[in-house]
Amino acid sequence: MKKKTNSLSQRLEFRNTTEMNLNLEQVHGRIIRFIKQDPNSEYKFIIGTDCQVHRGYTQFITGVVIQRPGKGAWACYRQVIIPRQLVSIKEKLSTETTLSEEIAMYFSEEKRREMEDLILPYVYKGGSFESYIHIDAGSNLMRNKTALFVAEMVFRVESLGMVPVIKPDSYVASAYANRYSKKQYQIV
Repeated sequence: MKKKTNSLSQRLEFRNTTEMNLNLEQVHGRIIRFIKQDPNSEYKFIIGTDCQVHRGYTQFITGVVIQRPGKGAWACYRQVIIPRQLVSIKEKLSTETTLSEEIAMYFSEEKRREMEDLILPYVYKGGSFESYIHIDAGSNLMRNKTALFVAEMVFRVESLGMVPVIKPDSYVASAYANRYSKKQYQIV
């Protein structure tokens, strides 16, 4: 485990299995490049965040994924460390949603339109583009402690013009980001 910092300020840097220290412009460029490889396909642009509470800190991972269902994906993630153990379910879920919204705000309507414009000439041949935020919460009151807060988080995502997705279908938050949030503190 690497030494923790006390700073609450977090860098907007992303990484994946092959690249580190990507800024948002570079992430956008990788997504554009991925779409240009096959603009005649269906695309899902997805942002999702998950967290894990570790001893002395809470680690949040926000995943950014451009998926070509059945044909691959390009993904990266951002790590944010809060130097205390969050215990409130609402605080954790709200912070997860806030971190996803922060990245979604960068990918404004103009940036998403730039991605959509690559696919537009191919819509009658199967091309499509949809934007989602995956929320790590489920609506089943019996199985999910987060169910009480789903409506609030869904409303927040819809206000950004993106489609909210909850459990069990929110795989970018509940699988991709979850996988990296379980790893002990790592500086990216």
